[in-house]
Amino acid sequence: MLLNKVFSVAALSVITSLAYTGSAQAISFKMTTGAASPIGETNKGAYSEFAGYSDVKTIDFNDGIAPTSGFAQFSFTKNDGTSSVRQDKWAPAGANGEVNTSNYLAVFKGDDVVIDLEKNLNYFGMNWGAISPGNKFSFYNGNSLVQSFLTSDVDPVAPVKAQQHGGEGNGYLHFYSTSAQDIFNKIVITQTGGGGFESDNFSFHEGNKGFDFDKEINKSVPEPSFILGMLAVGGMFLTQRKKQKSTELS
Repeated sequence: MLLNKVFSVAALSVITSLAYTGSAQAISFKMTTGAASPIGETNKGAYSEFAGYSDVKTIDFNDGIAPTSGFAQFSFTKNDGTSSVRQDKWAPAGANGEVNTSNYLAVFKGDDVVIDLEKNLNYFGMNWGAISPGNKFSFYNGNSLVQSFLTSDVDPVAPVKAQQHGGEGNGYLHFYSTSAQDIFNKIVITQTGGGGFESDNFSFHEGNKGFDFDKEINKSVPEPSFILGMLAVGGMFLTQRKKQKSTELS
């Protein structure tokens, strides 16, 4: 248990060092490596660090479809079959660059995928890569645009370089509201130029106020005082064992 907790702290340190935070905007963003699936799979792409939380919903496209009912409803505006859920080498990579053998969502030039949401959200994350120019993210509240981002706006420090993508960047991209004024209930994903927009493992968090990213990503990590206390107990235990062994040998 102690080893798991210490590992969690080490993993968080890596996440923090690789995070890229948007400037002062209504909706902010961070890039991390992401994590393995909540059940530990590493060949299904990277998942949100929040994917195992009970109040976070995740769509991973592993069943080969983009859902058209439920809390998140997907529709392709072009609807010519070019953009689709598919499986090939361009699937976004895992947290350590692992090959993703699962299905993912691909959008191509001139097409949009609209995600209509039943509830207001304050967080949306996706496994993104290989990252290409012309990828566009738009967030709406009803028909009112809250904010849009292009690849050049996000300007990611891509934490993962995938060999299967020729070294192109990958990562887990988190968008989150900073206040009640920038919650959203519709997301539009667009490819504005050549190439494609590859994404996987979408995570959603319902909310009507700002999402505290740093608090949420820290809440499953133990307090430093707890870790130091456990290490002290462990040290005392080892000292006692050494004394006992020395007595037995003398």
